[in-house]
This record gives sequence, structure tokens and C-alpha cells, in this order.
Amino acid sequence: MHNHRRDFLRSSLSASTLVAMGASTVPGFLGRSARAAAGSRATDRVLVVVQLLGGNDGLNTVVPHGIDGYARGRRALRIAAGQVHKVTPEIGLHPSMGAMAKLLEAGKLSVVQGVGYPNPDRSHFRSMEIWESARMEPDAIETGWLGRSLDSSPPKPGDDPSAIHVGSRSLPLAIKAKKVQVPSLSSLEEYRLRFAGETRSAAEAVGRVESPSDDPLLGFLRRSTLAAYESSRRLEEVAKPKPGGPTYPAFGLARRLELIAQVIKAGYGTRIYYTTLDGFDTHANQLGSHAALLNELSDSVAAFTRDLDAAGQGDRVAVLAFSEFGRRVAENASLGTDHGAAAPVLVVGPVAKSGLVGPHPSLDDLDDGDLKYGVDFRRVYASMLETWLGCPAAPVVGEGFAPLDLFRRS
Repeated sequence: MHNHRRDFLRSSLSASTLVAMGASTVPGFLGRSARAAAGSRATDRVLVVVQLLGGNDGLNTVVPHGIDGYARGRRALRIAAGQVHKVTPEIGLHPSMGAMAKLLEAGKLSVVQGVGYPNPDRSHFRSMEIWESARMEPDAIETGWLGRSLDSSPPKPGDDPSAIHVGSRSLPLAIKAKKVQVPSLSSLEEYRLRFAGETRSAAEAVGRVESPSDDPLLGFLRRSTLAAYESSRRLEEVAKPKPGGPTYPAFGLARRLELIAQVIKAGYGTRIYYTTLDGFDTHANQLGSHAALLNELSDSVAAFTRDLDAAGQGDRVAVLAFSEFGRRVAENASLGTDHGAAAPVLVVGPVAKSGLVGPHPSLDDLDDGDLKYGVDFRRVYASMLETWLGCPAAPVVGEGFAPLDLFRRS
């Protein structure tokens, strides 16, 4: 037994990573155990966060074409009423967001209007720090809002990672934690690993222990390795191209969301995924670049949603898309927009109400040329944590930020 334990320890891996191997045989009762564990966690809800870096122009994303003040502030950058995808008679989605408009028609998109915070800061660095940390105090910010939530319930040794960052950018502050390590990856290959210093296969390692043991440590390691083995097998299956399988557009965001979808469909216990889309700092010549960015966002999220719906996973996954601030109401002389304040936040998934949430900010009563916020962003976060993920929100965002009614009640 001592030798078995030593060999098993040397060849065991955390279930937070994958084993690079093909299908092999596993003892029947152990395989059934691993599959049962994977099946039970597949019912957990998942949150996917897409951060729009640079400060997205909310007024040309969710366009108030019928509200006085929009045309006065936007002459060259104005989106005409006949071009938008109508949400209400006065408000519509940007013309490049046709795929997102279909999600709205299907009852899967909520637009929370006028989201921001008191005394807004127009610095990218500072405003991102506020949004990602959910802390207004500038000193000693070490963890993010999702990171603190992870710390409140850290995974057990051998569990799948609680959160994953997908992308080449450094780990965002939002998912930095004190107790939990969040992996950052950009491809499925990075989510596979080898047995530490060993060449034997998972089946060989598991096969060395042919029956249940009274040794708690050995039993725990056996279960962890089997969970990793079984998840690896299922990830290999969903990653294989299939005739009639999901089709994603040729965008960077689409590739990242496809990777996330593959991990979700493989039955991993990870509940939070974080990725970004850069380029929204549109100070000059905004029309074309902004249209391309919104097209990438819209088409990528729509493809991700179709993929998960087809796999029967759609109702357990919500997507949150936000930016660190909006843009000013008035366009500038360079045919762009400058740093502003409040902006819409997009929520895709099993929403309670498809369409607009909350009133549109006034285009006449401005704060030094900026829209005044109507919804504190911490209320949106409270909705994601408490209503969607079932985690206490107050320890993360503070007291007094009631969740919005964003999701269907099951």
C-alpha cells in the first residue's frame, strides 16, 4: 500500500487541469463515480464576463435616436432611426448588432441603462480599478469583486478551478483573489497537462489501485485523478469538429468564447469565466471602428449562445458585458467621442425581461457634458452574485446594493 500511495501521489494531478491523452479503459465503478460527479455539477449556473476595454460609447450602442438631445450632440456620428434595430420607438441597437437584436427577440437580452457610480472618474486606469474591484477607496486594492467572491468559498484540493481567465492579457483585477489561484489561458492546449514527471497514462495510474481503499488520502487522490481523466475525455469529444457542429465567426472574441463553451460542455465545475474585447477608446474616426467592434461583440456572443443552446446548456449560462465608462454626449472635432460616465450594460441569458431595464438617462440634464448614472454598477454585480450564482453579495460589493430583477425565477 505504501508503494501504491507513493506512485499514485507522483502520478496524480489536480482536477483543475486536464490530462493530455486519448480514451482508455478505467475500472467500471470508478468511471461511473467520475461521470456521476461531473453530471451533478453540470447543473450549476455559470457566469461569463466580457469586459469592453477602452470605454464603450453607450449612446451609439443602445441608440436613443428618438430622444431630444441625441441629434444635437451627434451630428457626424448620429445613427439614423431607420438604421437601428428597434427596441422601443425611441431606442434601438446599433446597426451592426443584428445578431444581438435576434437575441432580444428571442427573450435572451436585457439592457440595463445608465449604469455608473458616484463622482465618476474619466481615467481609464482609475475607472477600471473601480469597476473591477467594486471599491471606491483608491488605497490598498488587492482583490477584485469576483476574486472576493471566490475567496469566500475556495475550491477543495482536486476541484476544478472556480474561475478561468481566457485571453493573452494579464489577469484582470476583477478575478484576483487572496486564497484562490485563477488560471489564465488562451487555448485548449494550455488546459491540458501531463502527469508530473511521469509518462504513464491515467488509466495505468488508476489501474494500480484496483479497489476502494480505507486510506482517506489515497481515496481522495483517486477521485481527483478520475475526475480529471473523465473531464479530459469529454473535453476531447466536444473539441472534435463535427459535421453540423457549432459555427463561430472569425473573430478573436468568438474564439475565446468558443473555448469557454467547450470547457462548459465538457462538464467542468468552473462557474466564472472572464475575457475581454479591446479597442473601445474611440477618440477619432469612430464610426467605422466602433461598428466593427460592436459587430464582433454581437456576432460572437450570439454564436456562443447558439452553441450552448444546442448543447442544452443555455439556461445555465449568463453573459455580462460592460465597459469602464461611456463616452461624452457631444462628439469631438476628430469625429470621435471622449471619455464620459454612465453607459448601458448588456446581460444575455435566461433574463426576466428582454429589452430595456430602467429609464434612459436624460440627454438634457447632464453632469459637465456627461450622462448621469441611474443604476449603480454594484447593483448589477449583486444581481450576478446573489441572484444568479447564489453567493452573498454584501461582503463583496458592500451593504445597500440590492440586486436588480434580471433573471427568470426557476
